[in-house]
Amino acid sequence: MNLIDFASSPISLMPPIVALSLAIITRRVLVSLGVGILLGAVLLNDYSLSNAAGYIGSTVSSVFVEDGGLNMWNMSIVGFLLLLGMMTALLTLSGGTRAFAEWAQSRVKSKRGSKLLAAFLGVFIFVDDYFNSLAVGAISRPVTDRFYVSRAKLAYILDSTAAPMCVIMPASSWGAYIITIIGGILVAHGMTEYSALGAYLRLVPMNFYALFAILMVFAVAWFGLDVGKMRDHEVAASQGHGFEKDSENDAQEAHELNEELDIEQSEKGKVRDLVLPILVLIVATVASMLYTGAQALEADGKAFNLLGAFENTDVGMSLIYGGVSGLIAAFLTVVAQGLAMIEIVRTLWIGAKSMFGAILILIFAWSIGSVIGDMNTGSYLSSLAQGNIGLHWLPVILFLLSGLMAFSTGTSWGTFGIMLPIAGDMAGATDLALMLPMLSAVLAGSVFGDHCSPISDTTILSSTGARCNHIDHVATQLPYALSVALVSCVGFIVLGMTSSVLFSLAASFAVFVAVCVAFSIISKSKMENCQNV
Repeated sequence: MNLIDFASSPISLMPPIVALSLAIITRRVLVSLGVGILLGAVLLNDYSLSNAAGYIGSTVSSVFVEDGGLNMWNMSIVGFLLLLGMMTALLTLSGGTRAFAEWAQSRVKSKRGSKLLAAFLGVFIFVDDYFNSLAVGAISRPVTDRFYVSRAKLAYILDSTAAPMCVIMPASSWGAYIITIIGGILVAHGMTEYSALGAYLRLVPMNFYALFAILMVFAVAWFGLDVGKMRDHEVAASQGHGFEKDSENDAQEAHELNEELDIEQSEKGKVRDLVLPILVLIVATVASMLYTGAQALEADGKAFNLLGAFENTDVGMSLIYGGVSGLIAAFLTVVAQGLAMIEIVRTLWIGAKSMFGAILILIFAWSIGSVIGDMNTGSYLSSLAQGNIGLHWLPVILFLLSGLMAFSTGTSWGTFGIMLPIAGDMAGATDLALMLPMLSAVLAGSVFGDHCSPISDTTILSSTGARCNHIDHVATQLPYALSVALVSCVGFIVLGMTSSVLFSLAASFAVFVAVCVAFSIISKSKMENCQNV
């Protein structure tokens, strides 16, 4: 099938822009993604409807089948979602979630404490962003619900600790992927003064978006900085609204994704019934990542080392192994309580069914990702970064451009793959001293754009983990993401002008404090207005 090449045309932006605009206006994610896919298919096939129909069929099938076999990456994520849904349902049946909530309530004494609990868990569980969002959501949701923290606030905490932590931790699926790309860039430009890991570690303090996004989460949790639509959700939550089910449109479109599970909790539940399966899930996932990485190293005739194992791990299958282990542990807890097998089987089905909406949205997101790739949206956006621009502006320009690309395509990893080599080539053609600042700008911008995008899989899974309406999550997170982006822009401008990481961090932190003060004033002002009304 011959497709039209839009690599040098702004028309390549139309499918993602239309899909994003419709999602925001109509709040119907699936319909919006479907329109974007249809529009892209028609454009790529020169307005031939028959060819467009065939293209859509092949694109959707590629979500499931690749090179004559199963698309193992996509199917492993779907499998992990189903396993985690079933595991979460069993944790509810066992009474473990209620027992943990009661235990936490006796120790977590405030609404602030429940938010900080979710934030700390988000920081410490950094193996993988998918795993982070879903596992931390399952653990934290009973506690935050008890203290009437809105699901939108929980989704924000999940999303703004998951990817930012993964992107700055070398012992994560993200870190391994990025290190591999950076290693190739360093070799291509003959930079031997530091290793790929050494370069990656030097990028961490320059990743202003990731660092200040995490700081913003703790500032929001501690000081109650509720601005924009987040304030509305927090007020509604304080009145007990938003926990039974979410908006009618979303429930219809996502097949009751956000409805509470209809499961009667056991009175015999203990805290260990929740904690043990989660620990098994975490340990088994990390062990599986090391095991699959070690197998890959052995197949290549290389000696085992920790970083090498993470670089070569099979993340998808590791999540499956971890999910199966966690599910078995949860299953054993309900069996040990003597619960009827028919009730256990029913609960497993309810848990799996609760993930159908998220899976459907992911399938559409993956499909439009393929369309955007064929439209060469990334190539067009990357071409905008090249021209007669002052060198000191390149880091902040790459930050903004990477953000736009990740927002449009819904993938930070795809943006890494496109923009990191481009940033490396630009630094090699201009000034190698700017290599690390420009690479860090791409990493930061990619996470920023991913956070803002309604079609991002990590954003979708954060909504899923919190059982929050997806568009509500996107809308409530946006003011915080944009404010941290402003802080990051200041950091990259100073970094480009001074080449000093210390000065850049100091300038960024000053702006960060100013933003938090402004948010505090806005939040208190709105609270006073609500009380007056």
